[in-house]
Amino acid sequence: MYLLPKPKTIKEQDGQMLLCHSTHIVMTKEVAETEMHAAKRLQEAIRQETGLILPFSVGEVREGDLSLGIAKTLPEQTYEITIDEKGGQISGGDGAGVLYGVETFCQIVQQCGGILPCVQIQDAPDMPNRGYYFDQTRGRVLKLEELKKIADRMCRYKLNQLQLYVEHTYLFRDFSEMWRDQTPLTAEEIRELDSYCRERHIELVPSLASFGHLCTLLSTKTYGDLCEMEDSWKEPFSFWNRMRYHTINVSDERSLPLIKKMIAEYMQLFSSNKFNICADETFCLGKYKSKKLAEERGVHRLYIDYVKELAQFLVENGKIPMFWGDIIWNSPELMKELPESMICLNWGYAPEQREDETRAIAQTGAVQYLCPGVCGWNQWANLIENSYKNITRMCGYAAKYHGIGVLNTDWGDFGHVNDPAFSVPGMIYGAVFSWNGEKIPFAELNRMISRIEYGDTTGNYVSHLAEICGQSVFQWREAVMYYENRCLKHELEEGEDLFRGVDQAGVDAAADALRDIYKKLLESTQAMPETKKQMQLLSVTLQGIGIWNAVGLLTESREKTGSFDMQKGLELAEKLECWFMAYKENWRATSKEGDLHHIAEIVFWYADWMRRK
Repeated sequence: MYLLPKPKTIKEQDGQMLLCHSTHIVMTKEVAETEMHAAKRLQEAIRQETGLILPFSVGEVREGDLSLGIAKTLPEQTYEITIDEKGGQISGGDGAGVLYGVETFCQIVQQCGGILPCVQIQDAPDMPNRGYYFDQTRGRVLKLEELKKIADRMCRYKLNQLQLYVEHTYLFRDFSEMWRDQTPLTAEEIRELDSYCRERHIELVPSLASFGHLCTLLSTKTYGDLCEMEDSWKEPFSFWNRMRYHTINVSDERSLPLIKKMIAEYMQLFSSNKFNICADETFCLGKYKSKKLAEERGVHRLYIDYVKELAQFLVENGKIPMFWGDIIWNSPELMKELPESMICLNWGYAPEQREDETRAIAQTGAVQYLCPGVCGWNQWANLIENSYKNITRMCGYAAKYHGIGVLNTDWGDFGHVNDPAFSVPGMIYGAVFSWNGEKIPFAELNRMISRIEYGDTTGNYVSHLAEICGQSVFQWREAVMYYENRCLKHELEEGEDLFRGVDQAGVDAAADALRDIYKKLLESTQAMPETKKQMQLLSVTLQGIGIWNAVGLLTESREKTGSFDMQKGLELAEKLECWFMAYKENWRATSKEGDLHHIAEIVFWYADWMRRK
């Protein structure tokens, strides 16, 4: 029997409990008043797996019943499960503990049906804060129903904090120029999601760019002059430049009031007592308009004074400020100038991520979360094995350096072209290892996830998903960079070869591998419930990888020789356009339009380019 996250203590015993129509789900009065979601979740799971519809009851527990209660002797988020031949009992130290116990019980029912093994389980989390961070700005803006599905999955694996990254994708009242061609979140949607999350003991924490990464705000005619760089609003859209050059000018006295106004409006929507101001990757701070001030005071002083002002504003409004730690890594002693409650979000996404920055922040006495990633940005399918290595390492650092949380990130660089479904294994890795740091080997954990999340009785589904990313010979990032170099005259990094590894042998080998992976995925889905099958998405994604590999090969040939097979170009252009039509249907099934039009511009440029003589 697989359980995720893995409980701290499991004692299996002889005997079985048999569920039947007369089994009641009995709640204490406190649970009935505050935790009906947990009771309904248990009832629905049993109905789905057994067909039994168990009635609710409050008060007296009889033989054969399932009882839900809060035990004040248990710590917060802790739970205990006892199943014997006379019934089942789920006790939590608080409402969250009850819910987590229910979720574990549901996994038992999922695998055992109505014949439950006698067992005693005691469990508690390693990390009090276990989060998931989704980029709701740089490409995808998920529909509300999809965000709720994320919350449901988080609940199943005992995650308790959700952050949505926002730059311009909220419908601010006085900033229509910023969102006029976007599909932003509304106040109604955020309030509804906040309530939905609270019911599942998930804290929806606001996260708003406030320093760097203000591309759309600082590309408007109204606020463009507040950008550190001159004339930012005159620049055409660029996936690459949107992440590099749009830092607000701290030397302009209008900057802080503007950002405070946005924060003040946005924070009112959330019940959370936290607020993430981001403040990361301020690449051009002190290099252009604020250069003179930086020469007088130092770039780090400009940074810390601005962040400190925003942090104090949040503290005055009863909020705990959070920020990304990449800039302060270089001067960790400056942490002591920030409010004592401020949380440093210490990120790193490499498979072999070093611990130097974590150690440096810990030595200042600052409070920190460790922030790994699901490794899906820039590409069609996530680097699943890389995410496993990164997440296990970063969760280990969180324990070693006494972090108070783990926030697992899902960024959307270059348009968020990967479907969120490919991030699910990475999300679960983060949930598993932030709850229980005991190592589970990659292959074994993938078997567990295949069974529990996807219902794949073969246990192979996730391992096949993990093979997909290795077949991209010409990656989406390289496709974007080549387009922007040709059309927008953006210079490439020194020594960067966008066609490294793009050759006929590599493209042919990838095509064979993609066909083999697709066949294995088809075989796995035969053993999965109908509702879990994702073959439309997988078919479109795998075909797309193969087509883009061919596009890269043709582009490489034309770039280096000045010529290419015109007939192949015509055929490939049509394949690309037909594929993109299917891709758009998948996108629109889960997401608002977002930056789909920017992705389309690049796709169609390649199609047109392959038709040129």
